[in-house]
Amino acid sequence: MKKLPKNLQLTLSAIVVVLAALVYGANPAKILPLVFDFQVDNLELKNIFRAVMGLYLAFAGYWVWGIRSPAHWRGATLSNILFMGGLGAGRLISILLDGVSPQYTLGMILELLMMGWGIYNLKHEKELL
Repeated sequence: MKKLPKNLQLTLSAIVVVLAALVYGANPAKILPLVFDFQVDNLELKNIFRAVMGLYLAFAGYWVWGIRSPAHWRGATLSNILFMGGLGAGRLISILLDGVSPQYTLGMILELLMMGWGIYNLKHEKELL
């Protein structure tokens, strides 16, 4: 079986998270009502979604830095594991407490897979070089 490139997990994560950041924060009053069934019509909600965008972009930026700087690869991969695992765990808790979200179930599965892939990469780092 051919090994996947060491940085592929961080690269895919960064791309997806940048896109999600833009959905959440680029123009929440216009984009979010199209994607979700709610309005973002007050300053506080806009602020929250733009803060989420900033957080997502900061993490994606660190993952790109980890791809480009081998000295930061482990830290970037660990932060990706925590980020993806945290999102996946939060969605799992929501399933248990609120019910299944057809819109986010696939996302939860992919987040948990990315977490697992990151753990695998950390455990096999020397073999992946």
